Amino acid sequence: MSIDQAILDRLVAIVGQKACLTEASDIAPYLEEERGLYHGATSVVVRPGSTDEVAAVVTLCAEEGIGIVPQGGNTGLCGGGIPAENGSEIILALGRMNAVRGIDPTNFTMTVDAGCILTDIQNKADEQDCLFPLSLGAEGSCQIGGNLATNAGGINVLRYGNARDLVLGLEVVLPDGRVWNGLRALGKDNTGYALKQLFVGSEGSLGVITAAVLKLFPKPRETETAFCALNSLDDVTRLLNRARALSGDAVTAFELVPRIGLEFCTRHIDGVTDPLSEAYDWYTLIEFSTSRPNSDLRAGFEGLLEAAFEDGIIVDAVIAESQAQAENLWRIRESLPEAQKHEGGSIKHDVSVPVSLVPEFVTRGTAAVLKAYPGARPCPFGHVGDGNVHFNVSQPEDMDKDAYLSEWEAMNRIVHDLVMDMNGSISAEHGIGRLKVEEMEYYKDAVELDLMKTLKAALDPKCTMNPGKVVH
Repeated sequence: MSIDQAILDRLVAIVGQKACLTEASDIAPYLEEERGLYHGATSVVVRPGSTDEVAAVVTLCAEEGIGIVPQGGNTGLCGGGIPAENGSEIILALGRMNAVRGIDPTNFTMTVDAGCILTDIQNKADEQDCLFPLSLGAEGSCQIGGNLATNAGGINVLRYGNARDLVLGLEVVLPDGRVWNGLRALGKDNTGYALKQLFVGSEGSLGVITAAVLKLFPKPRETETAFCALNSLDDVTRLLNRARALSGDAVTAFELVPRIGLEFCTRHIDGVTDPLSEAYDWYTLIEFSTSRPNSDLRAGFEGLLEAAFEDGIIVDAVIAESQAQAENLWRIRESLPEAQKHEGGSIKHDVSVPVSLVPEFVTRGTAAVLKAYPGARPCPFGHVGDGNVHFNVSQPEDMDKDAYLSEWEAMNRIVHDLVMDMNGSISAEHGIGRLKVEEMEYYKDAVELDLMKTLKAALDPKCTMNPGKVVH
């Protein structure tokens, strides 16, 4: 099913011929997501240059009952930005809307278009001696609109929160084409419902985020990074608690790395080496930071590690002596997803449990997976400081990749059942998209799911906004 030529002509009239991509070669990059799980189809990719143009496109599609798939940098991992295979939907790509509308370093805010690349926002903040702390592996190509629409997490959630904690106001084009201007740079606004939070994390299913007011923070003046080997997995939460207490909560990041993950990285990622002289089962990557100059952060950092070593919590550690060394340590953690690709099929789980239960979850999850799939290679890693574990399981070395990946849903059920038994979440930071719609239907509390569907029906009664994503 293709979009009628008369509709295409009207879209061209709104955004211009060059901003309507109709050639197959031009459209192709917009039709597949990172993992290759979905391959969509469309007659046109519309690339508006302003909020008014977005509104006009949305109005047209609402009138004609045409589905719209908003897309940012197309770095999502759950198919949320990929259209249906029947070609009945259009892609609304926001990359041309990439202006920084204003920066107020006194108010610690920045107002940006939705198509701004995350790295560019970080750099603009840095130029004003400020920090925008959202940071994730795809930051060189992902766009802030998509980050907000999926409530992205990343490595600094422990200190600064998820994307929804970093936004003060939004501008949104609603499903009927009206524009809600909520671009208020206020730390306090208690005038009724917090409408912005309806759209953060909604994955474009309730409207199109076109601009945002973001929170900035004082720029860190001192940073300390260490890669530590643990005596046991159970010690990960003991070390985290000590780090937070002894640092005055200056812990910026606290990441878990398993031995198998480090081996994957040293095997497949150029320039990655084991930073310690002996092999251990579990590691943490710890980062402290402070905006206070001459704070002697290093002394407190070393004191934490020394005390943890004396108490048998850590058995070895290396502290970065330069920014380059810190980047090398971070490269281990950030390279894990790429390294896993070289080990064959990987069945992935982006889950969260209460921080105190992370060791139990990893232990029980590993045992359950190995019981069902002997020879599988669990590689649990991630943001243990906020309870988010990427419980990715690489295939047995002697198993066919396609045969292994055919077990995706069955393995998800094993892991997700455990997550729910521990009062966790089956999606910590990657969203629902197309990948987890049925899973959410299966696990979500009936009242909660009904509230979500009620909101969807109220705001988007024609179901033109990202159809088939998040909720049916």
